Amino acid sequence: MQEPSNSILIVEDDRDLVKLIKINLEDQGYLVHTALDGLEALEIFEKKEPSLVILDIMLPKLDGFEVCKRIRKEDQKVPIMMLTAKTEEVDTILGLELGADDYMTKPFSVRELTARVKAIFRRIKVDQDQDEKLPEKLVYDHLKIYPNKRKVTLSGKTIDLTSKEYDLLLLFSSNPGKAYSREQLLNKVWGYSYEGYSHTVNSHINRLRSKIEKDPSNQHFIKTVWGVGYRFTEHQDPDDNA
Repeated sequence: MQEPSNSILIVEDDRDLVKLIKINLEDQGYLVHTALDGLEALEIFEKKEPSLVILDIMLPKLDGFEVCKRIRKEDQKVPIMMLTAKTEEVDTILGLELGADDYMTKPFSVRELTARVKAIFRRIKVDQDQDEKLPEKLVYDHLKIYPNKRKVTLSGKTIDLTSKEYDLLLLFSSNPGKAYSREQLLNKVWGYSYEGYSHTVNSHINRLRSKIEKDPSNQHFIKTVWGVGYRFTEHQDPDDNA
């Protein structure tokens, strides 16, 4: 059963940390569910269908990577924020490659976590409002984006994108030819801009390219602008009727 649109699932085996995060988020008006291991997390996710998952990597029974992978098989859209130790850079990248939308390194302040959660829900609302104002269809060669349906097809085949992959693609395709820095993309797509989180953008760009580019090493849609960031192709076909 779908929970209210402000529901959050916290998956963390540190009981004190879970309690602290839960209290602070509930004070902000969020409905919070908690799980202390990976298997419990999947059970609660299936029953409650939360709007956001905050997921630790090191968990009993089933680690955060496997939990993330299994959630993504069932739901490409729900935002997933992973919690990782500061020294686990490889783990951070792997989490993003598996479909996490964001991450925070421990130790972190609960105030920063709360701010990031607010940013995620703000982006969800902005995305919903934006989709209603965009054209019914954006067409770039064999790539088609349907904003009102949050649907993407490539050569007629539906492409499964996570929420942030889709948000990135929609931003790029709505502004063809415009170059964005990583900091600008963090701000516009994730709703914040903090130093040290360029992995978030890089991983999502790489994953998005792997899904929409015939040859990710030969960029057709998302082009690298050296010294700046990225821009989208301007080769649009507005007269496509398919």
